[in-house]
Amino acid sequence: MQKLILGSEEWCGFPQLGLPTIKARVDSGAKTSALHAINIAPFQKEGETWVKFDINPIQKNQKTIIHCEAKVVDKRVVKSSSGYREQRYVIQTDLQLGDTCWSVEVTLTNRDSMGFRMLLGREAMSGRILVDPEQKYLLGEPTTEYLKEIYQKAVAQRTGLRIGLLASNPELYSNRRIMEAGEMRGHEMHFLNIKECYMKLDAVKPEIHYRGGKILDNFDAIIPRIRPSITFYGCALTRQFEAMKVYCLNSAKAITQSRDKLYSLQLLLHHGVDIPTTGFANSPLDTDDLIKMVGGTPLIVKLLEGTQGKGVVLAETKKAAESVINAFKSLNANILVQEFIKEADGKDLRLFVVDGKVVAAMQREAAPGEFRANIHMGGTASVVKVTPEEKRIAIKAAKAMDLKVAGVDIIRSSKGPLLLEVNSSPGLEGIEGATNKDIAGEMIKSIEKNFKWK
Repeated sequence: MQKLILGSEEWCGFPQLGLPTIKARVDSGAKTSALHAINIAPFQKEGETWVKFDINPIQKNQKTIIHCEAKVVDKRVVKSSSGYREQRYVIQTDLQLGDTCWSVEVTLTNRDSMGFRMLLGREAMSGRILVDPEQKYLLGEPTTEYLKEIYQKAVAQRTGLRIGLLASNPELYSNRRIMEAGEMRGHEMHFLNIKECYMKLDAVKPEIHYRGGKILDNFDAIIPRIRPSITFYGCALTRQFEAMKVYCLNSAKAITQSRDKLYSLQLLLHHGVDIPTTGFANSPLDTDDLIKMVGGTPLIVKLLEGTQGKGVVLAETKKAAESVINAFKSLNANILVQEFIKEADGKDLRLFVVDGKVVAAMQREAAPGEFRANIHMGGTASVVKVTPEEKRIAIKAAKAMDLKVAGVDIIRSSKGPLLLEVNSSPGLEGIEGATNKDIAGEMIKSIEKNFKWK
């Protein structure tokens, strides 16, 4: 077979992706080929994993956009030339170079910061191509007019709102569902990875930049979904979007105060919401009096920074309570001690509040031998009928925190319903699975309501 001779830069096409031509860097030093892709979202098709993604085929042109989908053949960690390690989806698709076409594997990644939308690596060239690094465009170069002509139908026409989902993991069920719900309602959805955003503080023109220097300056709304470990930076970005007059579904202030377990409980009490009797201390402390303060054992000991049931311990005896408190004391940690509601029998309620309304509710039941009902801890979810009083508490709690979207955890006690916690980024998988309700759609509707969107 006669080998094809290429220069260091060439134009190639991907017919199966509906991509007639794209400029590629031909690089035999790179093992893997990479194609520029944004809004990468996995989905299931006939029991197999596929991926949807968008491509801006022309460098520095965000308006021309091709919507693609392809079957995933692998997921692998790729180390870029700058040493950045990233897990990428791998797809298999036909590559067209001149009159020749063959199947290649390419990884999908955001190449906004690179000079080329496509990198052709040696695995795709092996046995078929020779490279003359002194030459360029040996297979021809399209004119600007030709590019305009072939991509004229790909210029994105704005119909809906431009909504950014500010989060860490695009594969998380909740994040996938929010992206889907927004797209189904006709909006332009963008996944914004928190760690790839950075900001310019300026009194006149504050900015947020994204990987590759792209300025995020034309969003209508942002949905912050900030994991606890990056609360500080995620809230700083949310605050910056607010300074840029972008509508944020939950404000930075509301998220920050909901993440501070102690402050949030103080706020809730101030608004007349009942909670289990709670003590709070920092080392050193009078362990004995702290235990007495909440009515003795059994009791719950919580680390202030815990999440998803982590850092939460049930102490059934005074001796156990003392040893847990003393262990936390050695960490020099802030701790909450809370009465244990035995009659709840390892069950609690999660009420999902959107825009001052309870849109869904489920009961979570702890796994056998476990007292924490969190789904992440192996708890199970089921549909439950909540009382008007429980609804009222959930709505009041979300309002006290100033959260538009909140997961409110309530426990049923002999004294009546008591509030456990208010979550500013509640997960959707358990509650959508249990109730069959489109909660992601309710979140998008809340944004539409703000914009009086019909």
